[in-house]
Amino acid sequence: MKWLEEMHHPEKYWKIFLKWGLLGLIMGLIGGVLGAAFHHTLHFVTHLRGGHPWLILLLPVGGLLTVAIYRVFGMRNNRGTNEIIDAILNGGTVNPLVAPVIFAATSLTHLFGGSAGREGAALQLGGSVASKLGKLLRLKEEERTVLIMSGMSAVFAGLFGTPLTATLFTMEFASVGTIFSPALLPCYLAAFTAASVSAGMGVHAETVILENAVKFTAATNARVLVLAVMVGVLGILMCYVFHKAEHYAAKRFPNPWIRITVGAVTVAVMTLLVGDHRYNGAGMEMALGAVAGEAEWYDFLLKLLFTAVTLSAGFKGGEIVPTFCIGATFGCALGGLLGLDAGFAAALGLVGLFCCVTNSPITAIILSIEMFGSVNVYIFAFVCVIAYVISGNWGLYASQIIQFSKARMVKKHLHDHREQNANH
Repeated sequence: MKWLEEMHHPEKYWKIFLKWGLLGLIMGLIGGVLGAAFHHTLHFVTHLRGGHPWLILLLPVGGLLTVAIYRVFGMRNNRGTNEIIDAILNGGTVNPLVAPVIFAATSLTHLFGGSAGREGAALQLGGSVASKLGKLLRLKEEERTVLIMSGMSAVFAGLFGTPLTATLFTMEFASVGTIFSPALLPCYLAAFTAASVSAGMGVHAETVILENAVKFTAATNARVLVLAVMVGVLGILMCYVFHKAEHYAAKRFPNPWIRITVGAVTVAVMTLLVGDHRYNGAGMEMALGAVAGEAEWYDFLLKLLFTAVTLSAGFKGGEIVPTFCIGATFGCALGGLLGLDAGFAAALGLVGLFCCVTNSPITAIILSIEMFGSVNVYIFAFVCVIAYVISGNWGLYASQIIQFSKARMVKKHLHDHREQNANH
């Protein structure tokens, strides 16, 4: 990369700084507005659904509209967040139509009660807009890749209000085992600018500051170790179920119209059987409830099932916020059995499961600080490290590459497993 080689010449540092500093600020301004608009739209449709529970019966209609939107815009083979990862790893571009399409499709999912998140849409929004801006500015291929990463950081931070997490996530999750540090400046500036802009537009981070320090004694260490191992196992289970559900749905119902209709009817029926709408939507309220110590032992299983059916059917949104919910409710239930504070165990489960399914340990540790404060960061880091190793090569994103294997002695198995996921 010629522009990176220029960084070895001190006299050119200031040019690089000014160029990428300006581009980072521009992406931050755009990302902040987009993130805030997306947040308020999802908040509106979620509130609307809450006031009209019967909308769940129209989920099949929302599904058909989703398929129709992607067909009309010529994006029937769109692979979602995996396409953004491919653009980062291979220096490609992102279709500019991704932004309005994923915005509309995710809004439909949340309006009618699909169980999906929003971060996948945020990454696609940011990547799409940044890719288009890079083409307009006639940036080189490798420069456009960095701009795409900064755009993803910007919208992620604008939506969630966690700028440090957004900065590191886009630099870490595409290539497991490495952090693409050349993108640090624009990603950092874009994320913090976006978070400031969106905060000014009424978007604030959903945080629960844990002020009581937990003593890291031998007994606590043993309990947390068990929790971390079980979170790692849950990460494997979750990724397995998600991948298998997607593979089965595509094979059993190759027609996307039929597939999304069947999935929508299934989610609607499950909702009626459960008797409430706790497992619909993103699940952040349930996750925060678990951190407050309130969760049923089966919540994580039902949320996992609802989300797997929703996403495998073809609805859009994301997996990360449902991951928060699954991890938090699991931690809350298991923590009580282990003798840990249920709310604190829920926070550990939330962060630990995020670490597993995204293969992003550094980001997960930063997330724990931005969401829960720094007083117990060593315990959060302990859970992340253990769960990260236990979960092996499993992950939500088939396009992730394993730059460095977690366990060298099973490198071939890891490679084979990644190829299998990619084929799915």
